[in-house]
Amino acid sequence: MDDVTFAVLGTGGIGRRALEVSQHKDHLTPVAACDRHGTAIDFDGLDVDELLAATEGNIDSGPQDDVATDGGATATTEGVKQHGDDKGVVASKQARPSDDPIQDVIDHGDGIDAVLLALPNYEHDFIPRVADRFLEGDYSGVMIDVLKRSRVIGMLDERTDAFEDAGITFICGAGATPGLLTGAAALAAQSFVEVESVDIWWGVGLKSGYEDNRGTVREDIAHLPEYDIDTARDLSDEEIEAIIDDHDGVIEFEDMEHADDILLERAGICDAEDVEVGGILDVRSDEKPTTTTVSVTGRTFDGETATNTFQLGDETSMEANVNGPALGYLKAGVRRNRAGEYGVFGPAELMPGF
Repeated sequence: MDDVTFAVLGTGGIGRRALEVSQHKDHLTPVAACDRHGTAIDFDGLDVDELLAATEGNIDSGPQDDVATDGGATATTEGVKQHGDDKGVVASKQARPSDDPIQDVIDHGDGIDAVLLALPNYEHDFIPRVADRFLEGDYSGVMIDVLKRSRVIGMLDERTDAFEDAGITFICGAGATPGLLTGAAALAAQSFVEVESVDIWWGVGLKSGYEDNRGTVREDIAHLPEYDIDTARDLSDEEIEAIIDDHDGVIEFEDMEHADDILLERAGICDAEDVEVGGILDVRSDEKPTTTTVSVTGRTFDGETATNTFQLGDETSMEANVNGPALGYLKAGVRRNRAGEYGVFGPAELMPGF
């Protein structure tokens, strides 16, 4: 396929890793990256090594409420890297400060084939509101997110007509789970004439720890029974560290509100209520606390009940399982976009049809 230029919104853990992993993907050229302080744009291709080195360092404490998403409204984003007197992307010699980094990217949209939204979804409508800004800016291309919340899918579906009119191909939930594991479930379901259940069980070991994954850990804590998006958003770093200490660094999640359920239902694989997602997060170890597994149970054409199981190698890192698939789906989205297919797609819809 032809070369693909792309932008990354957000340079926290996911955004930085996406830039790094992109260097190992054929025909992908990162041309823009931004955070709440500034923007780096170079249509000859960003110097990823310089950008990552410049932004290496401490992360701002806690979420910030100063990223404009529409008409002055604000949304919370992950704290960004700091370097000396400069913060985040503006520490790079390729970048400049900006009062509205997202608008900078939109204004250069004609040279950007795809945009990866590497922004934590601390507010349910945050990703949809960012999409609205691209619609208002007459962007035509591909948008990819790695969101986790089921309820956001409906908000994006409400914008299907607008995406189609604008020429936008939006792929939602395109990381690990949802994303890679959703696609694996869709593939495993092909053995059956009826799917009875889908069980996704993940294990993540954060070798770089909480300091380098604040947004990811905060989002996951919102899935614990005692918390939700609003209460997790308001937690201080000290409170999150106390929660981690209370669990000895290993936190187990059950029956999570993960978008896999809606994404599998909209692809016709099974009912959302038949999907269950859980997992274990180890914030202090390189090793995965459990093997990531997708199990699909169903009835075959000859009346037998069976379970197809897909496992990820324990050696694969979170960055490999999130950013590798996200960039792969990004390339798939560009192919669809160039073929004139616009609207909202989930990862399971890019797999064989059930």
